[in-house]
Formats: sequence, C-alpha cells, structure tokens
Amino acid sequence: MLNRRNFLKVAGSATAATALGVKTHALKVLPLNPAAPIAANDHIQLALIGAGIQGQGDTKTAVQVPGVKLVAVADCYNGRLEHSKELWGNDIFTTRDYKEILARKDVDAAIIGTPDHWHKQIAVDAMKAGKDVYCEKPMIHAHSEGPEMIETAKSTNRILQIGSQRVSSIVYAKAKELLASGAIGQLNMVSAHWDRNSSMGAWNYTVPLDASPETCDWDRFLGTAPRVPFNSEHFFQWRKWKAYGTGVAGDLFVHLFSGTHFITGSNGPTRAMATGGLRFWKDGRDANDVLMGLFDYPQGFNLSLRVNFVDGGEESEGLVFTGSEGTMEIGYNFVSVSRTPREKEPGLMIGTYTEAMQKRIRDAYHERYPASHPSGPPAVAVEKYAAPEGYRDSYDHFTNFFSAVRSRQPVVEDAVFGYRAAGAALLSNLSIDHGMVVKWDPETMKLV
Repeated sequence: MLNRRNFLKVAGSATAATALGVKTHALKVLPLNPAAPIAANDHIQLALIGAGIQGQGDTKTAVQVPGVKLVAVADCYNGRLEHSKELWGNDIFTTRDYKEILARKDVDAAIIGTPDHWHKQIAVDAMKAGKDVYCEKPMIHAHSEGPEMIETAKSTNRILQIGSQRVSSIVYAKAKELLASGAIGQLNMVSAHWDRNSSMGAWNYTVPLDASPETCDWDRFLGTAPRVPFNSEHFFQWRKWKAYGTGVAGDLFVHLFSGTHFITGSNGPTRAMATGGLRFWKDGRDANDVLMGLFDYPQGFNLSLRVNFVDGGEESEGLVFTGSEGTMEIGYNFVSVSRTPREKEPGLMIGTYTEAMQKRIRDAYHERYPASHPSGPPAVAVEKYAAPEGYRDSYDHFTNFFSAVRSRQPVVEDAVFGYRAAGAALLSNLSIDHGMVVKWDPETMKLV
C-alpha cells in the first residue's frame, strides 16, 4: 500500500544500464481501472480564492483534470480578476469578497491560494459553507490555527487537502516503497536542501504599474494583520513579511517535511533547533533569506534542513536519506539508491603491536571468522528510478483531491498531515525568535 488512495499504482521497468553501472528504471503511472466517462451531474464546480502566482498556477492544473470546471474567482486586486476572465472566460464570476463565492450553490470546492495569514479563516468558512477545500501550504500561519481547521474538517465532513504535491508523486511513492523494503538498511539521517539564486526566487515579484488603494482591496488583504498604510510591495510580495507569510520555513521547509513524513511514515519531530538571518536581501523585509534547522525524530533519525536564497550557484532542491547500508537521493522527478552492504566482519587494525601479538590476534580472528579473506571495498550498487518526461506531481495531487471529493474517501494530505508538516516547519521560526531549542509532541500536535 503506497498510500496512493486506490487510484494509482507505481511500476518500475528496467530500461537502461549506464557505463557506470547505474541501472535506470522508468516509473509509470497506471490507472487501476479503465477510465470511465464522467456523468454530467458528477462534474465538480470549482472556485479560486486568491488568484496570485500560486493560485493561478494551481487552477491551470486543476481544470485539466477531467470533470472539473472553474466557475468563480475571488482576489483583492482588480487586475487579477480581469486576467481570470481572460484565462477562463467572461462567464467566470469574479469578486473581491470571498464570502460571495462561498454563498454560491454552484460551487462544490475551492482552492485557497491567499497569503498564509488568511488560510485558516477562509478554509474554516468554506468548510462550514459546505465546500471541499484545497488549501495551499503551509496550512497555518501560527500553531494555534491548526486544531480549529482539523476540528472543522471533522465536524463538517468536508475534504481538506493541503497543497504539498510531493506526497502524491510517483517518485515519492517509490522512495517510500524502497525505504520500507530495507533498500538502505536502518535509516539514521535525512538531509534536505532548497537553494535559490535569483530575485524571483527570493520573492521579489513584479508589482503592477496600476497598484493603488483603488485597484487593491488593502483592508481586506490585511485581515488580521497589523493595520499599516497601503504598501504595494507588502501586497504583491507578501512572503517577505512575517505579518502575512511564514518565511522560508512555511514556503519551502514545509515541502521537505511533507516529503520526509510521507516517506518515513513519521508524525513529526520532538525537538527543533534553527538558525538563520538576513544575509543578502536587505530590502526592508523581515523574513530571513537563509535558514538552517536540525530536528530529532522519535523513530531514531535526525533531519537537517537548509534553505538558501543567496546560493551563488545552481538552483536546486533535494533530499538524501542515509541508512546503515546505503543512501537514497531524491531530486527533480527521480529517486536513486546507492547501496553499500555492511561488512561481514570487523577487520583488523594491528600494525602498531608486536609481531607476536599480531600473530596471536590474527589466529584468533581467523578462528572466529574462518571464511575471512583479504578483499577490497564492497561493491556499490546504484539503482535509479525516474518519472516520465513532463511528469507533474501537482496534477496527481489534484487528481487525488477531486477523486476524494467524489468518493468522500480520505486524501493523502488531510488536515492532520498538513498540520504536522506545517507545525514542524514553523518550529524553526519559533527557535530563531526565542533563541532556544523548541519541543513538540508530534502525536498530540502541541508545543511542549
């Protein structure tokens, strides 16, 4: 059971062997049952709340899933409402007030792509209005918001999927299978990174020329955030400020936590230590551009994370799982295992002893290990599993969501999973803010 919620299975087929002896396998996504036509009354009417970069990107993917139609868009900037009509048709209902969308009976589900500080309230309002919700990560802006979202999803019997798409990836499903099979032995450490080296990567998104209090609903954007005069950079580059976003921890750490928790089956860490700072992008923001964290897991492994917005080199992301018998690396649409079986005997280090003592030790050693003989380093076997060219885990994540909307079966990243991933990520911010080790109970999902 690879936790694909019964509509996908992962198959590996050997396709090539490189000169270095790396065996490469192609991962395939196969439907468990032949695709059936979707009845007219089974189409899902979708709304987008928060039509920024991520929200529009999500929606472009979502409407590619068969049987899904966008009917409404809410955003606080007029230009994005106008562009939504350019993208999806003039018949799209648009509004600045998301509550007008939630009041519509023709909306079945909503994508929440707003700044982080709006996630909880809109998600709760949407579920209470009878809508299923796809909420972008991180699920929360503060730890106090998680329990209400979990309880609301339970009490309303609504589907709530969090948008860390890696957990629906065939690559991560294969990694989960490999780890469970003992491919790298006993896991003892996970190292993950996300490096960027560009202005866009550091959230310096372009501000439109008509940005003003007339074209932007500033009061609605602020919501529960401190009341400050209109600022177009705050509005369009909100990730740079803690009042609206959660910094690199909520933007990127949470992806790495989601992947780690999915692959290992863990509920989260028990302790967190973090450090970081504003090293390069000193442009008025108060969110750090470098963050490093260390986390202890009760399963007996440690997780180290690094995000760097001033990398000075190639932009990349990846995870390395280190075990007693090898390593497993996850990169862009691939997972590879380098396996080095442990030695069958401890070996000898006796050169500093007398010749007589060396002989006595050697004789005793060969008596205990009669099959021993000199040999070189153990051979390293490398297996690589790659997704098909053009594969998009975000499409699978939305397919997962809409399948759950129809079947009312659980999703792979529900409110509890999403809170445990976001809750773990935001421990980093708490550790830095308070200058101390932060303790967390991953089972009760509470700060200790």
